[in-house]
Amino acid sequence: MHTLTVQTPSHAYPIYIGRDLLDNAHELLKPHLGKKAAIITNETVAPFYLQKVQTALDRAGVPHFSIILPDGEEHKNWQTLNLIFDGLMANRAERKTTLIALGGGVIGDMVGFAAATYQRGAPFIQIPTTLLSQVDSSVGGKTAINHPLGKNMIGAFYQPQAVLADLSTLHTLPPRELSAGMAEVVKYGILGDDGFFAWLEQNMADLMAQAPEKLAQAVYHCCKMKAEIVAADETEQGIRAWLNLGHTFGHAIEAEMGYGVWLHGEAVAAGCVLAGRLSEQLGKTTAGDTARIAALMQAAKLPTEPPRFPFKQWLAHMSHDKKVEGGIMRFIGLDRLGKANITEITDTEILRRTLQPYL
Repeated sequence: MHTLTVQTPSHAYPIYIGRDLLDNAHELLKPHLGKKAAIITNETVAPFYLQKVQTALDRAGVPHFSIILPDGEEHKNWQTLNLIFDGLMANRAERKTTLIALGGGVIGDMVGFAAATYQRGAPFIQIPTTLLSQVDSSVGGKTAINHPLGKNMIGAFYQPQAVLADLSTLHTLPPRELSAGMAEVVKYGILGDDGFFAWLEQNMADLMAQAPEKLAQAVYHCCKMKAEIVAADETEQGIRAWLNLGHTFGHAIEAEMGYGVWLHGEAVAAGCVLAGRLSEQLGKTTAGDTARIAALMQAAKLPTEPPRFPFKQWLAHMSHDKKVEGGIMRFIGLDRLGKANITEITDTEILRRTLQPYL
């Protein structure tokens, strides 16, 4: 097992990374639990792992109850959030009841937001069960739900008490979900570590086959990078925005197609290629750099081209992006492969040229 510490102005907390961690979860989680716990998961994950977490809480001597939600990005909304609040109130959860998010990024984001707002703040723990959530969304305290006009537009920065990433849970992950998570892994190499990007180029086949040591190395490296970025910029006033590489384009794809039609990681993959094309248009990177990004995404069985829809729709979605300031769109681009930047775009013709092959 590897342990990392995320140090933020709010508080420090550990990330536990390893195999079969749920079998010893009572020991790992007990220091972070209150006197009562609520396990919140979805109907897909529950049959696999709910009993393991229930057993861990029993062994830790912590009374608990469970809330099982519908599965899918299309349920990341107020209605499903209210199901969490209904369950908490029906079971007389108190301010110190620990909420446990057992599932992927959708569960983690919603449970984190519920924890941030229930009785003005309850503690929560992340147990991510997808690659995407293990390397990205479970770490750093960004919580949210979607709005029909924009993804993750309603939420809060709220840090967990601990993150337990059991790599064994990835064995029950459908291949499409594994690929979606790999998009976020590749993203880290593109935005901040060209050496890691090159390592991914050499090892992607093994990673897709879930070679244990290499997969653990990739998850650890991504979590370490994110922990360092979050420690330096908890509430995304500067470099933490780099973690949104590919997301402005990606969120537009998700909103236009309907949440859940494209998986988040699939949209991010195409978005990262578009970010490379945008950086080309700005004279920062080369067509060869973009080709390398696309080739690595393809090796992870990910889409590298967005769906076709009108440019006015792209602009409508991207104008709702959280990085917009003073009405000016801000994109995460590249100074070079392995070094991200924040770019203000005032000339939408640059975006049109970037997107032209897909309009």
